[in-house]
Amino acid sequence: MKNNLTTVVLTMLTILPAPLPLLAQKPETKPAKQTATRKKSVEGTWKGALAVSGIELRLVVHLKQKANGTLTGTMDSPDQNATGIQITKGQLKGNAVLLEVSSIRGVFEGKLSADGKKVVGTWTQGAALPLTLARTTTEAIAVELERPQNPKKPYPYQEEKVTYKNKKDNTKLAGTLTIPKGNAPFPVVVLITGSGPQDRDESLLGHKPFLVLSDYLTRLGIAVLRVDDRGVGGSTGNIALSTTDDFVGDVLSGVDYLKTRKEIDPKRIGLIGHSEGGVIAPAAAARSKDVAFIVMMAGTGLPGSEILFMQSALIAKASGAPDDAIALNRKTMERMFTIMKSEKDNDIAVARMKEEWTKIKAEAPAEKQKELSAADASIEPQFRQLLNPWFRYFIDYDPRPALKQVTCPVLAINGELDLQVPAKEDLAEIEAALKAGGNKDYTLVLLPKLNHLFQTTTTGSPAEYGKIKETIAPLALKTMGDWILKRVAK
Repeated sequence: MKNNLTTVVLTMLTILPAPLPLLAQKPETKPAKQTATRKKSVEGTWKGALAVSGIELRLVVHLKQKANGTLTGTMDSPDQNATGIQITKGQLKGNAVLLEVSSIRGVFEGKLSADGKKVVGTWTQGAALPLTLARTTTEAIAVELERPQNPKKPYPYQEEKVTYKNKKDNTKLAGTLTIPKGNAPFPVVVLITGSGPQDRDESLLGHKPFLVLSDYLTRLGIAVLRVDDRGVGGSTGNIALSTTDDFVGDVLSGVDYLKTRKEIDPKRIGLIGHSEGGVIAPAAAARSKDVAFIVMMAGTGLPGSEILFMQSALIAKASGAPDDAIALNRKTMERMFTIMKSEKDNDIAVARMKEEWTKIKAEAPAEKQKELSAADASIEPQFRQLLNPWFRYFIDYDPRPALKQVTCPVLAINGELDLQVPAKEDLAEIEAALKAGGNKDYTLVLLPKLNHLFQTTTTGSPAEYGKIKETIAPLALKTMGDWILKRVAK
């Protein structure tokens, strides 16, 4: 593992956002260039894979080429259930291939091999990662992963697509409401996704955790509302310019919407949040007495910066990184976070961070300096990625004050082998905050052998997420279902 900041920007697993309209280059008209580019072509379908913290994310690129070398097309990320992402700028000049995807701030630069069968290069999206694209005759790559827990229609309950608005900034939120059969009004839960742009099923690596959880709870007699994040699916807004505080408002808008539904009991509306959603849930409950209970699935009890320090070290260690590399990454994160917290102007912050990076390289042992310098080309994009509104807010946010204000019942569950949100440390902080606030009804459960996604695992490494058939361990589902039924019983 290289000693760069890759583990900093990969705070929690994310999916690719919805595409923006195509921005094609203006064709050139010089005959000589047209003739030259006709001799080589990258038109067709290409496939490759990115290795991200031990996880392999497959990419499929569909390209069309004009006579002057201008490229258009789309990109799919099948393991993230993202398709049709527009390539907003593309060019083949000689052997050099350039592809830009503005909607996700991604750039690929590579060289076409002599036989025209491969393009070897680098994908930059915050961090710079090696990527080789190979020609394929397959137009699409399906996610051929067994997911036995995914429910199959017809469902024994009502399923309805719904929309409502966060009136504060007029963001439209689109989701699915599942309603049990039987005598209304029903208790209900709002599901809250983790960090990054996620769809209503919280789809990741072929898994659909929120679809599985929604199906399980609805069959128990509990209605469920699950919602696309801002800028994903049917929801509007720009998640890149939003913060955790905005997401709290989105959740409370969902609560307000549910209060208008005759099938829903307005006194039995609860929240279930996973990962960052487990931070949003108590923040929302602290602001609204309409929240009857909350479930924190791997929610945090420590400030964002502390979580990232521990998460980075645990994942790096599981990936085989040596202790000196882990220590250097921690020192780098601390120094960059200090600048982020003290300097609000992004351009000035980037300049200061680059100066600090130069100092860090100079302080490193001589044998490490060359390795660190190899990250220079991608370091500024990483710094700018860290300075987006969400990340600035996240590293500063301390969930404990909100937890102290939560008076409704709380269930906090964590997986014993979670490497993204260390279970014992966070459960201890959550309990201390709830106790300090005088909450009399809270339950903390450490679930054995489960990871951050609440899958049964052996190491907890994110590299296992896509390889495990199980989406959510039955133990986790039963723990939540039984606890909620006791709280909503009339």
